[in-house]
Amino acid sequence: MRVVLGLEYCGVGFCGWQSQPQRCGVQDALEAAVSTIAGVKTAVTAAGRTDTGVHAAFQVAHFDTDAQRPLTAWVRGVNSHLPAGVAVLWAREVGEDFHARFAATQRGYRYVLLNHPVRPGINQGVIGWHHRPLDIDAMNRAAAHLIGQHDFSAFRAAECQAKSPVKELRLAEIERRGDYLLCDFRADGFLHHMVRNLMGCLVQVGAGSRAPEWVGEILHGRDRTLAAPTFDAAGLYLTHIRYPAHFALPESSERWLFA
Repeated sequence: MRVVLGLEYCGVGFCGWQSQPQRCGVQDALEAAVSTIAGVKTAVTAAGRTDTGVHAAFQVAHFDTDAQRPLTAWVRGVNSHLPAGVAVLWAREVGEDFHARFAATQRGYRYVLLNHPVRPGINQGVIGWHHRPLDIDAMNRAAAHLIGQHDFSAFRAAECQAKSPVKELRLAEIERRGDYLLCDFRADGFLHHMVRNLMGCLVQVGAGSRAPEWVGEILHGRDRTLAAPTFDAAGLYLTHIRYPAHFALPESSERWLFA
């Protein structure tokens, strides 16, 4: 039997999603909890690997099991063995043609940025921050250069393991809500550090250090060394995962703070 879980987690205190020898990944915590309920060691596969300090308002993962348990056990039971900061939201039984990573047709991230002269206190670690006023109109004009299918090598981390740097960015929008900027990106897939590298460039445009057209020049130049530094992980959230309609799975969570 294949079970799929929807979950959320705060990346603070974890070394990203992926399992690590020191057992500090979110995957390590989830596999331990699922294995306890299943009664046997169980591997879990996720839709995407978030980096150290990156959060998920909506992550999807699947596992195979012979254990006969009610779906509530894969939610409440697993949650009872998870550390604070990680929670399973729902569980579904799916066919073997489902794969959390390879069946996904679209993923989305949101970067939550505090744009205020004073750094955050209560939200430290869960939002990004920039002290200079940012022009979101200029940022949106810059983001428009990124829409479509492109080679995103200029925004790719050196350690990225993706087979191809070509991705189709379908949405890149920045919205201001008071002192907060909500920066949304959706694509068929993302490269390692891609959103954080895009944010670094967009913030430079918003601060007036660069013209919006510069982002297009960086994109087409395909040279990572000419782009802005990688932006802070704190404000980045995985928020959206789409699968073919016949799986009948949610695409996002409705209970997120920054919805």
